Amino acid sequence: MNGVHDMGGMHGFGKVVPEPNEPVFHAPWEARVLAMVRAMGATGTHNIDMSRFARESLPPDVYLASSYYKRWQLALENLLQDRALVGADELAAGRALHPANVGARPLTAADHERVLSHGDFARPAAAPARFRIGDKVRMKNINPAGHTRLPRYVRGRCGTIEHVRGCHVFADASALGRRDVAHWLYAVAFDGRELWGEGADPTVTVSVEAFEPYLEAMA
Repeated sequence: MNGVHDMGGMHGFGKVVPEPNEPVFHAPWEARVLAMVRAMGATGTHNIDMSRFARESLPPDVYLASSYYKRWQLALENLLQDRALVGADELAAGRALHPANVGARPLTAADHERVLSHGDFARPAAAPARFRIGDKVRMKNINPAGHTRLPRYVRGRCGTIEHVRGCHVFADASALGRRDVAHWLYAVAFDGRELWGEGADPTVTVSVEAFEPYLEAMA
């Protein structure tokens, strides 16, 4: 979807300045949010792409005013309420007020390895890869209403296939609960001037991983 979360190439945010000696977490609650996101994902009620779409769907003013893990927390709260795993009254109270939703997969201490696993997104290919390393391609200029891994700043731009990553679960469909849809995934390299004009640094190259439905062959 188009939204304020898609910040690549946007003006006005300044340079990305790395924080010296940045800690993994800036506060203990951030670690708890990460743990809850991983644990609740393992219940089987939603997947990683649904989580990403929930974060992207936060109102723009909330998204911009929130820290990284605050966005994760707010999106998780929305996901859990949508799936009747928690009520707004329980979030306000900070404790359970209703019987557990039996539709979710229960978790025990024995599930810790599954909770920490990232899963396998590779899938058998139904057809050969359409593109090869070195092929010139154009990114489609599309504006999906749902989740997509196609950054707005590369849409309509031309690049070169630099890697063929294999066939993987299609994130756009996965966000809708369709884990059975898979497409070839490529790394596409773009010259900085193709993305930002002749005034861009000529030494800059940007690589984007893109699914085959995002790509068009160049004549």
